[in-house]
Amino acid sequence: MSVIQEYIYKSRQIIDVVEKQEEQIKIAARWFSDSILAGRMVHVFGSGHSRIMVEEMWPRYGSFAGFNPIVELSLTFHNLVVGANGQRQAMFLENVSGLADRILRNFDINEIDTALVISSSGCNVVPIEMAEIFQKKGIKVVALVTKQHLEASTSKRTDGKKLSDFADLVLDTGAPVGDAMVYVPNLDTPVSPGSTIGGALLVNSIKAQVAEYLTLAGKPPKVLTAGVLVGTQKATELFEAAYDEHAHRIAKMYEKNGIQSYISKKND
Repeated sequence: MSVIQEYIYKSRQIIDVVEKQEEQIKIAARWFSDSILAGRMVHVFGSGHSRIMVEEMWPRYGSFAGFNPIVELSLTFHNLVVGANGQRQAMFLENVSGLADRILRNFDINEIDTALVISSSGCNVVPIEMAEIFQKKGIKVVALVTKQHLEASTSKRTDGKKLSDFADLVLDTGAPVGDAMVYVPNLDTPVSPGSTIGGALLVNSIKAQVAEYLTLAGKPPKVLTAGVLVGTQKATELFEAAYDEHAHRIAKMYEKNGIQSYISKKND
């Protein structure tokens, strides 16, 4: 088996792991759709490369308003690698206690909201504290982790607690310990991670189920859609409507701090 075939084979195994979680995915989607139908939002957070899953949820083609993507650049800005804004600083900051609280002070959250917190290891301090704060506020938390990796890893928290300890529901990407899935001959360490595949499958499965629940409730979402499918004018209308809806929803999250979006004011 070539290394390419090995990666594809193990990716198919990840699909099987995700498929077995259909009932859990439906539960998460029900919680999220309830928040959206109530006019609130689903807060989506991930540090490090978990940012990929946050942006996969919203905004991109096939996505819709109702999700609040919390992407802190100090924790996720990887492309410089070294120097100012380098990876060493990001890896340090994602284990600084208290940073999650500073981030969430920007939002007026309540128990009607829900949250999706993503961390492959489930052991870094900021995502763990993010989930802990959400739970303390009565918010249901869905954790997206790599189960095998989480179980084999040691938490960076002094009390040893992991992200799964502050989750009402845990979803598993299906990737292996260490994430990388392919051993190249004569290379000691594995390459090519798998958690992104499992994570993308999970968030898009949730997204599809939420869309169905919203539509069944008589509130079909305004989906960001390519012009090649619906025509340029319709695509533009959908984008503007979806962005306006997001602005209106996010303004409610900022009200505690006296911040109000111009678009939200106009819509009111």
